[in-house]
Amino acid sequence: MLNGSETQNNPTAPKPPDRPVKKIKLVISDLHLGKGKFLPSGGINSLEEFQYGEKLVEFINYYSSGQYKNYEVEIIINGDFLNFLQVDYKGHFLKVITEDIAIEVLKSIINGHPNVFKAMRDFAINPKHTITYIAGNHDQSMLWPGTRAFLDEVIGTPIRYKNIVYFFDGVHIEHGHMHEPANRLDPKRFFLKKDIPEPILNLPFGSHFFVDFVLKVKEKFPYIDKIRPFPKMIRWMLINETKFGVLTLWRLFSYFMKEIFTKTSRQRWSIRTLIKVALENAVFGSLEDSAKNILEDTRVHTTIFGHTHVYWYKQWANGKEYFNTGTWTEVTSLDIESLGKITKLTYVLLEYPEDGGRPHGRLKEWKGFFRIEEDVGTP
Repeated sequence: MLNGSETQNNPTAPKPPDRPVKKIKLVISDLHLGKGKFLPSGGINSLEEFQYGEKLVEFINYYSSGQYKNYEVEIIINGDFLNFLQVDYKGHFLKVITEDIAIEVLKSIINGHPNVFKAMRDFAINPKHTITYIAGNHDQSMLWPGTRAFLDEVIGTPIRYKNIVYFFDGVHIEHGHMHEPANRLDPKRFFLKKDIPEPILNLPFGSHFFVDFVLKVKEKFPYIDKIRPFPKMIRWMLINETKFGVLTLWRLFSYFMKEIFTKTSRQRWSIRTLIKVALENAVFGSLEDSAKNILEDTRVHTTIFGHTHVYWYKQWANGKEYFNTGTWTEVTSLDIESLGKITKLTYVLLEYPEDGGRPHGRLKEWKGFFRIEEDVGTP
């Protein structure tokens, strides 16, 4: 029997089998990167939702180095990584978005978070490390070939892009917006081309509503769309900001009436769809029922969503599992058991066993490295 040194000195000796390369996948979503914390004038950007650039860089670097340097590591961005809807183009928030406009907005986001995109570039230098990008409802602009090509150029290597679903090894990943009437895209018509000078994004009703209504409310209450649960937020606003609350609800009612009864060349929503949107109380739900329906497919053992901004885990019989990755932005809870601002930098780690079996997921929170001090009280 040959020992290790004898094997090295004897070229005819059989080589020991190579150990399989360890493999993991990291799923993150809903980071909502905007133009950065500060405006070109030096003032604070109140519409910037992502405040954890340093921790994201740490996260990417951690899974790029040490033991993970030799792992096969895939970062899966599951939608709403970039907040195109909340970034202006030359001072205006647009619903008519061409490819050129989308590229310019993408440039402003990259300029606002240079350290994040440098970390992504450093990560992707390793040929064992890859990035996959699934489009969400806030970054629908990543459906354009031009934005994809530009981001590839910034990262320095081609990213794998998925329009709606990424399926592999029994794992079904999608952002989750396709399961809501307000945010569902037409999978056969991502772009509008008929009777217009150049193609534009075929935005769902939810995106029009966000730009036309929510952004105007956010001028006074920047975090109004980050409060959970929504019904309690309405009650709180009526009690504590009565005038503003009543005026906002009246404007909301007027907005829906206008959408129902005013026909425009771009209106594509039926009354039934608008009523569903108006009455939909589960807009910030767990998407658990949708996940369960997907898991009825015998080929699927794990479903992963984002979109709701609420991290979640549910297990059913036969090892069927549902994960929601939550968000890396602040959420304000009005529930007594979790009252106050909540920030958990959650993600799903999919780890492959060395025997080649099915990958197993774990819902995790990135804590980052210890810091003696951090800025507080500013975006």
